[in-house]
Amino acid sequence: MSETAPPASPVRVSVVGGGSWGTSFARLLARNGCRVELLCRRPGQAAAINREHRNPDYLQHVDLPEDLVATSFSENSLGEAALVVIALPSKVYREAVHNLARNINSGAAVLSLTKGIERESLKRFSRVLGEELPEPVRRRVAVLSGPNHAEEVALDIPAAATIAAVDAGLARWLQELVSTGSFRAYVNTDMAGVEFCGAAKNVIALAAGMSDGLGLGDNTKASLMTRGLAEMARLGERLGARQQTFSGLAGMGDLIATCTSRHSRNRRAGELIAGGMTPAAAEAELGMIAEGIITAPSLRELARRRSVEMPITEQVCAVLEGKSVRDALFELMSRSPRAEADTG
Repeated sequence: MSETAPPASPVRVSVVGGGSWGTSFARLLARNGCRVELLCRRPGQAAAINREHRNPDYLQHVDLPEDLVATSFSENSLGEAALVVIALPSKVYREAVHNLARNINSGAAVLSLTKGIERESLKRFSRVLGEELPEPVRRRVAVLSGPNHAEEVALDIPAAATIAAVDAGLARWLQELVSTGSFRAYVNTDMAGVEFCGAAKNVIALAAGMSDGLGLGDNTKASLMTRGLAEMARLGERLGARQQTFSGLAGMGDLIATCTSRHSRNRRAGELIAGGMTPAAAEAELGMIAEGIITAPSLRELARRRSVEMPITEQVCAVLEGKSVRDALFELMSRSPRAEADTG
């Protein structure tokens, strides 16, 4: 009689960030057989999750697996994790990674879910990881992006995403780890493209929300989305990304979801700003960070340094700095005529 192989031990995963996306992704991994730890900033939040099996602050209506364990940033099992998932707001990303890096297992992989670019350095977050992680770990970094509203993923509503990594073997391992009957992952080696898509689409979503806030029509929003995708791709190509990435899940797919969904905090923030709120007041109303507000000035600066025209991004920034939405729209519509394939 031939011996059967013993069952593989569950993969240990630490998800850093107890917000909506971190909670939803931790649930997905736990339901897919991983041994998951969710790191929360507040010990009280972690205690409530362990007691009630629900996050008291985000996705409160979603039941979490009983074997999903929540811990605080100060008390965790990072050193035992084969995979560390980073699901943090961009403004605290580097500091949190810097503080946690020394605890990460030298053989672990790191998967980043954060969409944006660092405000001060204008760097992609995989580059930030490359600077903050210890040497053995920084070579095993990947990013995940796509049309993935946490509210829907947490309810097992079908969705797809792209995982990008320089190491194709790492991307395929992660693909198998996260794929479920309701979440389909594809692999890609264009990390720059996937990350710039995730950053830039939030800015275009602000513009789409501003259009909604003015009560404009579907034609307006479709035009903003299409021309927004064109300027996203222009910058991406200048920064070494592949054009085809912008027509995929991380680009067009995420742009559609973020510009049109009721779950999109960036679209809603734009709508509130068009209604007269300041950016700060809009975020206070949302109760969550709208990453596009943080990313827009950085994206504009990056485009200017590379001499890339991004007229929608420019006008979004102008609105965030006090310009009226109607004046911004007038300037976009009155730009000099050009061919659709032109660079601006």
